[in-house]
Amino acid sequence: MIANGSIMSPRRGAPSSLSRLFSSDNRPRPIFVAATKQHVGKTTTSLALMSGLQKRFPKVGFIKPVGQQHVKVWSPALAEEIRVDKDICLLKEQFHLDHIDYRHMSPVIIPRGYTKKFINGEITYEEQMHLIRNSYDEVSSASDVVLCEGTGHCAVGSIVSLNNAKVASMLGASMLLIANGGLGSAFDELELNRVLCEKHNVPVLGVIINKVLPDKYDQTKHYMSKALQNACIPDRPFLGCPALADLEKLFDTELVCGNMHRFRHYSVKDMNLITTSLTRFLENIRSKDVTPRLISFTISKLPRTLYICHVTRDDIILGFMAEYQRSRREEERPFEAALLVCGRKDKYQMADEVRDMFEGLEEAPVMVVGYSTHEAMQMIHDYTPKLNIDDKNRVRKAVEHYEPYIDFEQLLHRASSTE
Repeated sequence: MIANGSIMSPRRGAPSSLSRLFSSDNRPRPIFVAATKQHVGKTTTSLALMSGLQKRFPKVGFIKPVGQQHVKVWSPALAEEIRVDKDICLLKEQFHLDHIDYRHMSPVIIPRGYTKKFINGEITYEEQMHLIRNSYDEVSSASDVVLCEGTGHCAVGSIVSLNNAKVASMLGASMLLIANGGLGSAFDELELNRVLCEKHNVPVLGVIINKVLPDKYDQTKHYMSKALQNACIPDRPFLGCPALADLEKLFDTELVCGNMHRFRHYSVKDMNLITTSLTRFLENIRSKDVTPRLISFTISKLPRTLYICHVTRDDIILGFMAEYQRSRREEERPFEAALLVCGRKDKYQMADEVRDMFEGLEEAPVMVVGYSTHEAMQMIHDYTPKLNIDDKNRVRKAVEHYEPYIDFEQLLHRASSTE
């Protein structure tokens, strides 16, 4: 329905020399990656695609025509700072895309207030399309193949006449759609996006069904393959686990100590709210196997645990410090616990004497946040961490997990033969 054959294949092997098949006049269409909604793995898929394409082509271009969340970067060509979508930094730095400049990789940014300016006529459709067309031409002329990343689902950007399907059509790109694991809901979401692509005459190369639960992988793959003739990618929970650096952004704060472990990850299931006595807490933190009688929240059997306590629990805070010092003296297993100290700023404050004691904790991560324990846990539970260039381990793991499932030969043959 959405594609005529599978572009996904769980196989490994050396890449063939596909670049020989494409002359400068017969290059594959640009590949445009879009999703059915937020947080389905679009950027992760782009990382895997870029990794595989670089093994097959000397120069791979990347562009995100329309971006939202942006950062400042230095443009050597302009010799000044400019704003680009945050994913541009990740892809350019991770894959050393030195043959293209930042100024051509993120032509349109939609910050707060942009939509009103467009509706009021301060920004025109023609101006936007000129920026995108010019940037794409620059990236394309310097590259053997171009990968484009959209923003959200295919209709995102419609308010400023720049939805993903429309932009892909203007660039002559073929669409690769990403959806979360499942059957009925994923199929319905894909159909909505397919119809919009059809309206704008954008060919759909195929579909990636992502984050499939391991115990439902075979079932989902079987039925989705029959319905769409595509395959699936199993979930890798680690990729969705926030690092302490992510929590710094979430809570708009910084680690009080333990900065060297900012990119240590903790899953929601490793988050334990302490409501018990100090004795029980120390028994728990010293145990490799956590038992339900000790902690009142979610239980983890891993030694790496994110403990959460209220700022009034001086006994727990001091106990955490003491346990770290003890583990260092006795040279036991690595101390991987972290402590999140919670309390509304307008009601509770940590004693200065206690805060001063954190200075001796070099490797024990402690973070103080101005929220109640309930609010903090809910915020972490609802949070979806995004890939960034600083978290190199997670970026590497993402590429390693996704890339082997992509049949690049089939993907590129389709991209080159689509009318």
